[in-house]
Amino acid sequence: MPKKSLVSKSALSSSLTRRSFLKSSSAAVTGALVLPHFNIGRAGASANSRVNVAAIGVGGRGAANWGACRGENIVALCDLSDKSAAGAFRQNPNAKRFKDFRVMLDKMGNEIDGVLVSTPDHTHFVAALSAMQMGKHIYIEKPLVHNVWEARTLKKAAHHYGVISQMGNQGHATDGIRSIKEWYEAGVLGNVREVHAWLNGPTFKGRYFARPKQYPPAAQNVPDGFDWDLWLGSAKERPYSDTYAPRTWRGWWEFGGGLLGDWACHTIDAPFWALDLGMPSSVGIDHRSPSPAGLIADRSKVTYQFPERGGRPAVKLTWYEGGLKPELRPEWGLKELPGTGMIMVGDGLSLMTGGRPNDPRLLPEADWNAFQESPVPKTIPRVEGGPQAEWLAAIKGDGPAPGSNFDYAAELSEVVLLGVLAQRYNESFRWNAETMTITDKPHLNAHVREPARKEWKMGDELWKG
Repeated sequence: MPKKSLVSKSALSSSLTRRSFLKSSSAAVTGALVLPHFNIGRAGASANSRVNVAAIGVGGRGAANWGACRGENIVALCDLSDKSAAGAFRQNPNAKRFKDFRVMLDKMGNEIDGVLVSTPDHTHFVAALSAMQMGKHIYIEKPLVHNVWEARTLKKAAHHYGVISQMGNQGHATDGIRSIKEWYEAGVLGNVREVHAWLNGPTFKGRYFARPKQYPPAAQNVPDGFDWDLWLGSAKERPYSDTYAPRTWRGWWEFGGGLLGDWACHTIDAPFWALDLGMPSSVGIDHRSPSPAGLIADRSKVTYQFPERGGRPAVKLTWYEGGLKPELRPEWGLKELPGTGMIMVGDGLSLMTGGRPNDPRLLPEADWNAFQESPVPKTIPRVEGGPQAEWLAAIKGDGPAPGSNFDYAAELSEVVLLGVLAQRYNESFRWNAETMTITDKPHLNAHVREPARKEWKMGDELWKG
């Protein structure tokens, strides 16, 4: 069974005196996250040293994340599935192997600088916070966490523990999202009052979503080498079913956030950043198809209302999924909308991307062609090597805080998670970001922070004082 406490205060204090940043981070930070300086680093460490990286969750996206860190020292690999971890173990024979990340942190705290978290959504928070409590820099595969309170708490934790943080929404490290912000700030779009984002799916016969033959799913034998209780983490106990794990957990509200929770941190990242949207005043569920208890719906439409901000007009952002799309407008010059995309509607020009912000273009086509002949100057520094490289450079002191550090990522995630909450309970509501409360549907406030099994409950100490 899981331990009730990961690290004692004395052990934590000892750990903090033994580790630090490889190089004290300067105040060259994009966005305003100023990190404290430490002079208690690993012996011999410098800006040119390799970072000692540990990975929690090493298959799938976990493999992509530790794979992007192969130029560093992969010192520990943690996965509760022998099958999932087999390839990572084979490719990193010198890395120590673990099933329980708490055991890994206890035994190897002195040897780890940064931790990659690539587990199912519902265990991101406890894995990341456990590492942050020991002063480890943290990279979390998107989406950041599973509820609004967790997002706010990780933002607090990054400052409290003085660590370099990054969410792995890969599009935020691209040239494309920087171009979008530059074009908007140069006035190419004019005022933007509408944003539309849509995705195909969820496809329940696909790779990540599945429907069981009965509800609740029939109990099955736990696969050999798979720790089911550890996989559940903070979620309530239930019998194992392959409908939950190892792959199709995204379709269950207790473990994932459906298509919106999985993809919106890509698809609305550009408008959120470029328009400086901040928090919505309300979230509306305009359409939701019926679904069995606990399972996501296959079609929905969610509308966010963002108020005026510093002279910028209010914005209505609409999310569509399950085949729903915005109405095609003649001024866009498109014959049809692709299956997945995002459009920022300006009173000058409009802008379109795919599901990620990587390849933006202006609408209509004639204006896009003319624009490319005389583009807007590039004013925002570019990232080389992707989000993992950006995180590693910041740890070494070779670059500013990552662009999707938790100051930014927690706010983007909060917006996404509010939409997920509306979908899950099929209710529209008004949001007070200052008090972190739903003002007109108080019964929903119980879900702003979800319950957790006692031995997995943590983070309250960051809200005291």
